[in-house]
Amino acid sequence: MARPSVRVFHKLEGLFSIYKPPGVHWKLVRDTIETNLLKGINAAPPPAPRQRVQFLAEPTSVVAEGSNELTLSAASVPALAHHPLVSGPEFQHIGVGVGHRLDVFSSGVLVLGVGQSNKALTDLYRSHVTRDYTLEGELGMATDNFSHTGRLIERTTYDHITRDKLERVLAMMQGSNQKALLTYSKVDMSTQGAYELAVKGELRPDGKSPPIMTGLRLLHFQPPHFSLEVQCLNETQRYLCRILHEVGLELRSTAVCKGVRRTRDGPFTIQHALTHQHWTSPDVIQAIRQYRSSRKASKAKHTQPGKDTGTASQRQEMAEEAAVTGDSHRLHSVLTSKAFGS
Repeated sequence: MARPSVRVFHKLEGLFSIYKPPGVHWKLVRDTIETNLLKGINAAPPPAPRQRVQFLAEPTSVVAEGSNELTLSAASVPALAHHPLVSGPEFQHIGVGVGHRLDVFSSGVLVLGVGQSNKALTDLYRSHVTRDYTLEGELGMATDNFSHTGRLIERTTYDHITRDKLERVLAMMQGSNQKALLTYSKVDMSTQGAYELAVKGELRPDGKSPPIMTGLRLLHFQPPHFSLEVQCLNETQRYLCRILHEVGLELRSTAVCKGVRRTRDGPFTIQHALTHQHWTSPDVIQAIRQYRSSRKASKAKHTQPGKDTGTASQRQEMAEEAAVTGDSHRLHSVLTSKAFGS
């Protein structure tokens, strides 16, 4: 039978997400969680101490008077070599892996894996999952690293910028990235395979590709401040800051990034990310159980036939009609809208 600490460790083998606060390096976050998990594992009740046979001398009162013989008796005593105070904690290191990392400046969802689940963590990010971000920007200035922490190199005016102009620029940028995704997916859009991928929204780059935005929309606009929601693939934090810089240039102005917050990383959302006070073994075990149950429910849902939304049905009818009538331009537009969820 496995020891209690080993059973706790096996329960911790899985994927979970935490909320990384800004201003903290991801290595410090990982080390803090690893320390907390080790404390939880080693706090489990220790196994019963091993017993060993030891021969002990009988008390002198028991030995017969006038006898010079030494009388020994066998006794079972604890083997102190295996006592925690002698050998130390049973678990002194566990492998905690980190998924797509966040720099010190950024905050939000950070996915981690424990033990054997580090392989699943690698497989997850080889599948080209998309991630959602909320970007906070400020118009009227430019820096050497595209963020407000960099060295100021230019100031510009922004009074001419309106919400409509900003939304037109975002639509143009999203359109160019959609074309890039179709190019790097290396899929012939006139084939049945491309149609099925587009229906499922599973168009992804084939192999390595530069960062690609799959969605971009305006959340808030109150000059000089504005907020964007971005969905992307293969991104870096510098790339996200550069998006705001390019938005400013397209608007005949400049802009810097004042905040990056990841709200979704593949199947992990910010609603289920553990905050700092919940970086403990019981909370991590509960988060791993929730993720496993949600994955099982998702797989069961996708295996049920006949599950389709009205919008998907309408798009399929439009695609079939376009294919029958030979309208290739319309078919391409329908597939593109399916691929990007528009």
